[in-house]
Amino acid sequence: MTTTANDTTFSQEILQSDQPVLVDFWAPWCGPCRAMGPIVDQLAEALDGRAKIVKVNVDESPQAATEYGIQSIPAFLLFQNGEVKARRLGAVSKESLEEFVAEHSKEPATCSSDGCSCSE
Repeated sequence: MTTTANDTTFSQEILQSDQPVLVDFWAPWCGPCRAMGPIVDQLAEALDGRAKIVKVNVDESPQAATEYGIQSIPAFLLFQNGEVKARRLGAVSKESLEEFVAEHSKEPATCSSDGCSCSE
């Protein structure tokens, strides 16, 4: 399920999230943004529990759009641990967006071997 955020809730919904967050910066007057709507919703279902999907209307949230340099929409920013990890602009396929999230939200591998020499 997609969530919505605005200038007031941006920090709570996105920056303070304990999982990766894909933010869809969009506007209702933007044709490509409207075309991406169902794709973003499908992606939210596919990634449920692994990543959070948040939609931010740039007309209703000018502060967030300005702070993150949004000049063209649709724009997708992937946040992890409160920081932007990657950006993607324009309309893309669900598969492409899913790969984008998977590629940029990987956590460092944790060691499961008792005899390993890693720093953990």
